Amino acid sequence: MQVSLKEIKKFFPKKVFLRLEPVYHFSLAFLAAVFYGFPSRRLKVIGVTGTKGKTSTVELIHAILEEGGFKTASLSSLRFKVGDKEEKNTTKMTMPGRFFIQNFLHEAVKAGCTHVVLEVTSQGIKQFRHRFIRFDTAVMTNLAPEHLESHGGLERYLRAKLDLFWRLKPEATEIVNRDDVLAARFLAATRAKKGLYGKGGIEINGKLFPVKEVEITQKGIGFEVGDMEFHSSMLGEFNFYNILAAVSVGLREHISLEKIKEGIKKISGISGRLEFIQKEPFAVVVDYAHTPDSLRSVYGFLRDLNPKSYSLDPRLICVLGAAGGGRDKWKRPEMGRIAVEFCSEIILTNEDPYDEDPIAIINDIFAGIPKEHQAKAKSYTDRREAIYESLKLAEVGDAVVITGKGAENCIMGSGGEKIPWDDREVAREELKKQK
Repeated sequence: MQVSLKEIKKFFPKKVFLRLEPVYHFSLAFLAAVFYGFPSRRLKVIGVTGTKGKTSTVELIHAILEEGGFKTASLSSLRFKVGDKEEKNTTKMTMPGRFFIQNFLHEAVKAGCTHVVLEVTSQGIKQFRHRFIRFDTAVMTNLAPEHLESHGGLERYLRAKLDLFWRLKPEATEIVNRDDVLAARFLAATRAKKGLYGKGGIEINGKLFPVKEVEITQKGIGFEVGDMEFHSSMLGEFNFYNILAAVSVGLREHISLEKIKEGIKKISGISGRLEFIQKEPFAVVVDYAHTPDSLRSVYGFLRDLNPKSYSLDPRLICVLGAAGGGRDKWKRPEMGRIAVEFCSEIILTNEDPYDEDPIAIINDIFAGIPKEHQAKAKSYTDRREAIYESLKLAEVGDAVVITGKGAENCIMGSGGEKIPWDDREVAREELKKQK
């Protein structure tokens, strides 16, 4: 029986425990790999890391690999999929425990999969959940501040991400977003083969594929790679980059551009990521955005759908909160400042408080709103009430934007309580009440 970290913590002074914690995590990673026979050695494992876009990129890569004829498994914050079998990820962990991950890889081998795509987080890396997994390819989507308090600053957060690349074998491949400001750090991190993607093109397997005729509209994304035209109904520049990352992996696996194109077509959108609950008479959008950078991207995209919205007419009505449990307190006032920049109406609410006071979290966000704009901000600790009130405010042409949880299926309360929840379903229910 596995002994939990909380149980171990009870028996040691804090300083001793902090020294023992890495040993605990490393030992579990090793034991899990031994128990399941190091299954990654019989698979091509593709790890996707970064601050934003990991889940979407995993889904796109999975679709491309299947279209290319490879039996594929994938693990992300959204779902666990092995061949034709899949289940939702209800763990509230993108990278579950080490025994879970090694068992997942073991099941992929048993099912005859040749490829596995894993979403790799900085928290998972910090707890050695990536260790004793042989990665054939590592993908970097982008990097922005997140989990700073947990890691102890931006540099340590970056180094956690880099750890995935430091451990690549020379025969493996790293695929890096060349347009990210920290791309050079990732390129210098490993002797593995290099792959690059960005607006200037894709460079993979020693060949350059020009990217041109890029068009990103409210209807989707269009561009050319080489002489092949690509079209996707996914939305936003951030998804353009996610698609390019997935195309790069497809080319790395020697899948034809025609097959890659068909794989991309199969993904019309990702649950809880810029998901439109309705478009008329006003839009209702649910998105997972929970960092300042992702919040700015989502708000900016929705504002730019209509040139008139630069004057905030039609308006963005924004429902947002922040996670508790001591997670990234620094970002709370910053999210308030971003909301002021884009939103006509701001509704602050409960998200995942864990053991923190939801009102205190809301007040932290409110503190970032300049005094002259505080009148347009309201707060409701009841998330359902917040959504209801936001819908009441909406008029023809407006957009209600509900961020922070996406497709998650619960709210995390005190003592580890999981309260069943789905922003999308609640929005639909509250819309029906108002008709």
